[in-house]
Amino acid sequence: MPELPEVEIIRQSLNKKIIQKTIKKVIVRNRNLRIKVPLNFEKILENQIILDVDRFSKYLILFLSRRNKLLIHLGMSGTIHLLKYNKKNFLTNTSFYNSPKLPDKHNHIEIFFDKFKLVYNDPRRFGFFEIIKDQYSLEKRFEKLGPEPFNPIFDISYIHDNLRNKKKNIKNLLLDQNFVSGIGNIYASEILYLSKINPVKEGKSINKVECKKILKNTKLVLLNAIKRGGSSIRDFKDITGNKGSFQKNFKVYQKEGLKCKREDCNGIILKKNISNRSTFFCNLCQK
Repeated sequence: MPELPEVEIIRQSLNKKIIQKTIKKVIVRNRNLRIKVPLNFEKILENQIILDVDRFSKYLILFLSRRNKLLIHLGMSGTIHLLKYNKKNFLTNTSFYNSPKLPDKHNHIEIFFDKFKLVYNDPRRFGFFEIIKDQYSLEKRFEKLGPEPFNPIFDISYIHDNLRNKKKNIKNLLLDQNFVSGIGNIYASEILYLSKINPVKEGKSINKVECKKILKNTKLVLLNAIKRGGSSIRDFKDITGNKGSFQKNFKVYQKEGLKCKREDCNGIILKKNISNRSTFFCNLCQK
């Protein structure tokens, strides 16, 4: 599943291509996504202009000319492809995982512009497209989600106040979108490694010094991942064909059995399944 940095790269890619473009036609080939595509979806979108492409957490938000918005979530396997007409497209994928080219199957939604089209592909169909009628409805849609890591609200006091009574382990808390929005499995492992915190440590045991480390390293890891174009675990590429390179900076993720990268540590990176998610950590320096 794409995490905040990868969705931000998609947003940047789409911003370069679809801003101020008019939607000429929409074809829905399969309405049975996680949220069923409504019957009037095509009519609502056609002839609208894309004014902006924004992001909150792992959601893409397309601002449209009639004040409504198009909310997109890629789920587990969703990818967005841009194809130019009458031209062989070698690289189409703006998204995360899977083929850098448009697959032959599972192309559920096509949005046509003057010189190209946007295609949504999703083999597992856990993603969705949702029409949001106005700004108030958009804010209501996200009101139960926690702040993004870059929001000033997400500070040491917020982290400490929301952890101090929690028996849940810190790894699962970082993945809890009601606590903080946008952190996924890859980056949670990296954040906890840099913070020298064991992923199974209970939230209520995290002190303020550790909260400060979590705050600092969350921003550091995510900003570095965005700067490096995200993490290409398989075939992630942005619309320019550039492959994300943050995976070259992984300290623990997928490093099972290797020596800890800290010069003063003789630990070994272990892998542990926490809530059916692979978690990587050093057996010595993460306490």
